[in-house]
Amino acid sequence: MSIGQVFLYEFTQEMAGTRKTLERVPEGKFSWKPHDKSGTMGWLAGHVADLPHWGTITMSTEALDIDPPGGPAYTPFIPRSSQELMECFDRNVAEAQKAITVADDAAWSKPWSLLKNEQTIFTVPRIVCMRSFVMNHLIHHRAQLGVYLRMNDIPVPALYGPSADESGM
Repeated sequence: MSIGQVFLYEFTQEMAGTRKTLERVPEGKFSWKPHDKSGTMGWLAGHVADLPHWGTITMSTEALDIDPPGGPAYTPFIPRSSQELMECFDRNVAEAQKAITVADDAAWSKPWSLLKNEQTIFTVPRIVCMRSFVMNHLIHHRAQLGVYLRMNDIPVPALYGPSADESGM
């Protein structure tokens, strides 16, 4: 199996669980946040929905400058509706799956850099970026979103096994 085939299996599994979580975010709670230092539920859900796009960027470019001199800075996706949230997520997942599928094994070892105003924040092999900056980052924020759901008495989906609200997957 190629690196892409192995990674795609895990990516697909994680995106299925992520979709289940995002589907439960109620539009009427987009502005809710648990603390003044926390992001809103809408911001967090938008971030989770947008993170698969970072997989496409990682596999199709050599670098991303999130605040390029003379250009627009990266702006986070903040959904205005549940439909917009899910459309963004589904589009980003499909694009990332394609980028993962077409990448040969050599592409996974190539360096990828994150920059801000032309200053390198980090440079790592693409496979490391996909694992940590995309997948682990997304899973971390998906878990935060699960806490937001719990705090609002919204059933938390079963992901790796039962949740307190669901007996299984």
